[in-house]
Amino acid sequence: MGGPARPFRHLPLVISVVCAISIAQMARHDPRYLVPTGLILLMIGLPPLLARRRMRRVLLSGDVKRVLSTWDGAIQRVMFPETMAPLMAATAYAAYGWIDAARTALERAVKGPAWDAALEQRLFIEALLDTFQGDRDRGLLKAEELERMPLPAAGLLGRRRVARLRRGISALARAFAHRSDRSDVKTLKTAASSTPLMHWAMRYGAAVVAIDQGDLLGARELIAGAPEWPEQSAFRVFDEELRNLIMA
Repeated sequence: MGGPARPFRHLPLVISVVCAISIAQMARHDPRYLVPTGLILLMIGLPPLLARRRMRRVLLSGDVKRVLSTWDGAIQRVMFPETMAPLMAATAYAAYGWIDAARTALERAVKGPAWDAALEQRLFIEALLDTFQGDRDRGLLKAEELERMPLPAAGLLGRRRVARLRRGISALARAFAHRSDRSDVKTLKTAASSTPLMHWAMRYGAAVVAIDQGDLLGARELIAGAPEWPEQSAFRVFDEELRNLIMA
């Protein structure tokens, strides 16, 4: 989900990897290169790892305004910003249950060529909003339509991530409609782990399924550590209702 891919965005990483491989080959023939090789590999690998960990913490915080702030640079560089910038904002708002803000962002998006091209992202947003607003049947229809879409040409791992998220959205819609099957808890947990943006939405969905299946302890564990949601977020109501059911 997001803007069009930028050409050559992986070029710096490729160059770094090639250099690291060359230095590692030198170190294999001369032990004196072992220490500098280790330092270079650390310098190459550590910053991206730390950046991913920081981003994951932001996404798990539930602070949608902070998330949008971290996305600001990407939003400014995206192609067709008059369409894609509001869609990116709507994606973040929807993922954290800010229904009204997400609807407003959707209305701001210009209905041009990028609007049609962003059908997958729009279905993703609309499936979440319909589900969270209580229009369960429409949410299910949107989620099923999203899951039927062809997978993007994004490599094997990328295609698996997209398929995992789509299955998670369908399972989430079924959870809130109380039409889940026994595999949905696992599907939702997997989606929560692999997609930090959707972590709490998926875990709330899994908690609903767990309660429907009589697993109150499992439901309690799923929502443990959830952020304190603001009034603008539907998750505030979901959290209170789930905790009341668990403690009843």
